[in-house]
Amino acid sequence: MKKFLIICLIVFLSAGLFFLKPAGKNNEVVFWTLQMGAFSGYMNGVISEFETQNPDIKIKWIDVPYSEGEKRTLASILSNTPPDLVNLTPDFSSVLAQKQALQFLDCNELEVYNKEIINSLKYRGECYAIPFYATSSITFYNKELFKKTGLKKLPVTFDDLNANAAQIKSKTGAFATMPTVCENDTMLKILNKYNINTPEKLASQKSADIFSEYKNLYSKDLIPKESITQTHREALEKYMSGQLVFIQSGANFLNIVKENAPQIYKNTDVTYQLTGSSGKYDVSIMNLVIPLKARHKEEALKFALFLTNKNNQTELAKLTTILPVNKEALKDDYFLKADEKDTIAKSRKISASQLNNLEEQIQFNRNRKEFLTMLNTSVQQILLSETGVKQALSQAAKNWEQLVRE
Repeated sequence: MKKFLIICLIVFLSAGLFFLKPAGKNNEVVFWTLQMGAFSGYMNGVISEFETQNPDIKIKWIDVPYSEGEKRTLASILSNTPPDLVNLTPDFSSVLAQKQALQFLDCNELEVYNKEIINSLKYRGECYAIPFYATSSITFYNKELFKKTGLKKLPVTFDDLNANAAQIKSKTGAFATMPTVCENDTMLKILNKYNINTPEKLASQKSADIFSEYKNLYSKDLIPKESITQTHREALEKYMSGQLVFIQSGANFLNIVKENAPQIYKNTDVTYQLTGSSGKYDVSIMNLVIPLKARHKEEALKFALFLTNKNNQTELAKLTTILPVNKEALKDDYFLKADEKDTIAKSRKISASQLNNLEEQIQFNRNRKEFLTMLNTSVQQILLSETGVKQALSQAAKNWEQLVRE
């Protein structure tokens, strides 16, 4: 009887081991991206290489339309069936982190990435995302129109451009620029470049001076009236029709100019993004997150780090107009050298160099979206003269404090 029990125990343990083995082969990481289908060759190549190096891990890649990303991710999290790795915007990722819906990461594992970018992906000092790729807007300008302005130097700061807006329009008949100050976080980025990054500073005299400057430009018809209602897409259309001398935009939009307004493109050159008193630049990024209830967190992190290593980041950048977030990738000659006559290559070099001098982003532990809505409403009120500048900013500062406390 004792011998029979021992045999049964051995059979039971063997069966247990048998059923455990396939689990190692079933480490399928479900990975969602946002509108990366056009780069399926690249993505499938990276996945194939990763799976070859990690035969116990499989990657199931699903590309999601950009407009569906947030909705689908939220639905999957609420139903407890999230993907293991998701490509999202930092804004939405931050909301999920605040709701404790994401796996927090060891920041020490992310030291290969740009420091300021990593700092922007923290909630209460903890990292909640892996950066995927970046863009840093530059300034396009119409060389022919600029020559007519009589200006000897290109503007470096917003102050430089705004101070010469009247001369630019009188000499060229075109607007200096269309700032789209009520689009998303445009005004927030401008303020941050002048170290206006708290409720108290929003109500300061320096802040009032900046808002008064834009109010003056708006009231004197030195920026388009559409600046408070339209987006950079409409601004780009005005640039392509010769109505703007300068425009700040991502390097990827140069291709749109080249295809749709070849004569304007021929007269276009590029320079650095406008700065404020800090002399630093801003950046936009996409990131990767691991939902808290993901089934294969370790495997997802391993793949995310592989996807964003030096070689893969450089390869993706060469297929697109994005910039690597991996510091080692940015040392590639592709980002360091450019023929001055090649406008697109020059824009890439400028954009990449700006990542070495980034403005520290304003951190919001909560209510970022609500804050931006409030700030942009305040901009509209000020520019439309519905209220005094200081009065509006005083109220906006109080609203900011309230949003922080909620």
